[in-house]
Amino acid sequence: MTRDSLPGDAPADVPAAGSGRLSSAQIFLRFLRFGFLAWGGPVAQIAMIKRELVDEEQWIEPARFNRLLAVYQVLPGPEAHELCVHLGMMRGGRIGGILAGLGFMLPGLVLILAIAWVYARIDVTQGPLAAIFVGVQVGVVAIIARAVHRIGEHILIDRRLWAVAGLAAVAALAEVPFWISLPVLGLAYVLFASGKNWAGAAAIGLGLALAMVATTGQSDLASVTVTGAARPASAPVGAVPLFLSGLKAGLLTFGGAYTAIPFVRDDAVGRGWVSDGQFLDSLAISGIIPAPLIIFATFVGYQAGGLGGALAITAGIFLPAFAFALLFYDRLERVIENQRLHRFLEGVAAGVVGLIAVTTLQLGFHAATSVPSPWVAGLIFALSLALLYLWKSKLGLPLVIVGSALLGSLFGNGGGMM
Repeated sequence: MTRDSLPGDAPADVPAAGSGRLSSAQIFLRFLRFGFLAWGGPVAQIAMIKRELVDEEQWIEPARFNRLLAVYQVLPGPEAHELCVHLGMMRGGRIGGILAGLGFMLPGLVLILAIAWVYARIDVTQGPLAAIFVGVQVGVVAIIARAVHRIGEHILIDRRLWAVAGLAAVAALAEVPFWISLPVLGLAYVLFASGKNWAGAAAIGLGLALAMVATTGQSDLASVTVTGAARPASAPVGAVPLFLSGLKAGLLTFGGAYTAIPFVRDDAVGRGWVSDGQFLDSLAISGIIPAPLIIFATFVGYQAGGLGGALAITAGIFLPAFAFALLFYDRLERVIENQRLHRFLEGVAAGVVGLIAVTTLQLGFHAATSVPSPWVAGLIFALSLALLYLWKSKLGLPLVIVGSALLGSLFGNGGGMM
């Protein structure tokens, strides 16, 4: 996009072989097709988009596509969805970007809403379904554990970032609010990476002081939210808190949809909107449908607040993915050139890795205590993890979920395990 381009105009540097605007209907249907084929997680989704729109139809030069992908991997939000919005803008302006994003997410949204409706009307805590879902929950913990490793490999690239992740994990275990720990650790990493070690240590000390102030006198509130007694079981959660919860997660989703897990769980389970079992079920179901994995929040929103709650949390969690492309379209590639901002985001991303590692342990504890015996949980977890490491295929995730369900059914006691 040139400096003289009007907002919403297609960029002037689209390759000649793929030049020309598309109608709104053409853009929507093009990306709706991608939505129906969005199996296998973000890696498979991005590969599909690149193969068709970059390699075959030449919507954008491969080198620029790679730069954009690098930018969206640094910024929060599901990068496959953000790329769809960006590419839609290239062919149809801002309306094209909105329609591309909606088309890509619509199939998964409709499907997850239908599944959430059925789930809310059946009892999965008793009978054969209980054993199946508990087995699946153990498998999902293995999926998250593998994701933590995979995300950490890309983010924790030096000792300072490892230290940031470790400090974030310790802070999470100490119940320090993440809205304090993450920005403080991001700032500390900027200072450490610039050689200002004393200033970095001072930033961490300031963060500790802020954490002590923030947590003083909050023990009563914490005991309410952690135990899940924040609302009566029959009272639906309002649209506003669900929207804000989704927005918070959408703004802090660094390195893929799995990094949204601790933030959604902090509200959904911490405030008693859903149980840990329901939360794990949301991850399992979203992992086997064609959709960005972050759509699990829609399932959580439905269980907490019905259809309105599902749409509210979905709007919140996807809003940043639309906004970054729509508002900063011609400036995004310059993010990579701003080293201080880049380092701050790297520090925050490393902190998120620490948070999700702690969340994985907490979810694992819940799953392990839900099965009939520890060796059953260990067997399902070990087999699931081995499959994920040894078979690098987009089919690995759904196969783990199906296999965990079968093992849960085989070894379950038929009820009372949730």
